[in-house]
Amino acid sequence: MSAQDGSSPSVPTPGTRPDSTKALFNPLTPQNLALRDQEFNWDLAAESITVRIRWFGVLVGFVLVNFVGSGENQFILNAILTLGAIYAIVDTWYSLRGLVFLDAAPLLISMMEAVFIGLLCYFDEGLLSPFRFYYFLSLLVCALRHPAWMTYISLLFHTASYAALTFSVTLTNERMLALVFMLVLMLWVTWATVSLSDLLMRAGRRLAMLNDVLRQNQGELEQRINERTRQLQESQAMLVQHEKQAAFGLLAAGIAHEVGNPLAAISSLVQLLNRRDIDAHTREKLHLVDDQLRRIQRTLRELVDFSRPATNVETNCDIHEVLGAALSIAKYYKRKKGKRIVTAFAENIPRVRAVRDQLVQVFLNLILNALDATEEGGQIHISTSIADGWLRIDIRDDGHGIEPAARSRIFQPYFTTKSTGTGLGLFVCRNIIEQQLYGRIELTASSSSGSTFTVFLTSDAIQSIGQRPAGIEVGELPAEELA
Repeated sequence: MSAQDGSSPSVPTPGTRPDSTKALFNPLTPQNLALRDQEFNWDLAAESITVRIRWFGVLVGFVLVNFVGSGENQFILNAILTLGAIYAIVDTWYSLRGLVFLDAAPLLISMMEAVFIGLLCYFDEGLLSPFRFYYFLSLLVCALRHPAWMTYISLLFHTASYAALTFSVTLTNERMLALVFMLVLMLWVTWATVSLSDLLMRAGRRLAMLNDVLRQNQGELEQRINERTRQLQESQAMLVQHEKQAAFGLLAAGIAHEVGNPLAAISSLVQLLNRRDIDAHTREKLHLVDDQLRRIQRTLRELVDFSRPATNVETNCDIHEVLGAALSIAKYYKRKKGKRIVTAFAENIPRVRAVRDQLVQVFLNLILNALDATEEGGQIHISTSIADGWLRIDIRDDGHGIEPAARSRIFQPYFTTKSTGTGLGLFVCRNIIEQQLYGRIELTASSSSGSTFTVFLTSDAIQSIGQRPAGIEVGELPAEELA
């Protein structure tokens, strides 16, 4: 957890467990509907189909005029088809750029197509011209690109265009039948293409929505996999740490046993010598030897107590007693020489229900880190207080601080700034405080003059006490007491 120099920590809400919530994905929200419409652009899809239909009509028209037709008015028909080809080229150019040509004037396009097809029929064979089937293509294009009402208006334009051909020819029964049949067929084609277009549009939007849901589910699945992977890595790191502690416990017990037996024999010999009639100088030296033997035995007992298998039984812990237990172990640390620990404990601090051994492990790790960061002659300050409904424990050193780039990673497993560190100390501390005790641990300050780690713990008894700015008991553990 990173923190800027002198910044105030973000105090969590008491009684809550750090957790994150994730909103469920709803594909029908306005934001997701807008995203779906943006990704599924029906106009561009319809324009792509329209361009192909236009080119199909132009190419078929040139074949009909130049290879199938009677040859009358061939030049005029080729000229009309050339205009159609130019329009198709412009339409294609717009389509390749992701645009729709004359998108704002659909009625103008419908009228132009009605006139274009009417002229082809007029200069070809009139009511019986094969170009009359181009009306169907035009209605299909209109149904794909525009709403239903626009397609029916286009039907009126095409009906008027085709009916106008009757003024250029003599109506026979065959031509009258062709006219009626064509008008009925255009009406049916209009209805069918409008229905088909609506079906395709709804299916396309549905597929786009399902694709959004699938993409969202894929993202959630990837997040879950990443979360499970992270949890597995953290569990593996915790297991490695526990295995190291178990191995250390066995080693410490073995050392205590092997060293304890000779010490007991030496102590017995010293006591036997003390019972004899010896001179005062020798008796004084024997007392010094006996005191040092007791000190070694006390150290072995503390080592065995710390390395014994931890229990998971929660008790009402006195936080000051827990800090004292951690300090009693830290005084044997190899880098304690010439350093002083100053304590400032608030009065009437309520007990915290927790596993005592876990609290000792947390504060011992923080104290050892502070000793590593502090140069010889420096000080480490440990204070307790009540703030905003939380029991607050601050451990401050006067070392060189933590680099800004490393502050956001110090609680990650296997990350360390020390050449001989395992990178598991702060990770284990965070896991115990947040996952087991529902508290919080933060790097609340870090600069060139030192760093401060703060542990927030909660207790039901804290709420009735409130803040206690006064009543601070100041103690000091000098360097010689740490020796």
